[in-house]
Amino acid sequence: MNLILIAMILALLIPMYEAWKDDDIWQTMLAFASIATKTAIMILTVSVFRDDWMIGVVAVIILSVGNAGLMLLAHIIKRMREV
Repeated sequence: MNLILIAMILALLIPMYEAWKDDDIWQTMLAFASIATKTAIMILTVSVFRDDWMIGVVAVIILSVGNAGLMLLAHIIKRMREV
């Protein structure tokens, strides 16, 4: 289990680097959405290994609702920059 979690944490570094180097708001928001998705998958993996389904429910809520709000925020920020 530790090897899987280490691999998942290393996979988080890729979108963090992308968000750090790019100034485009869409690329930054997509990188943050990727981080949120990967973190929710990590939480879901830990909840399955621990057999704790309350943590799994939180991960599913993050997966289903979190990215939609992030993309809506990116769209609002883009519209504000255009005006």
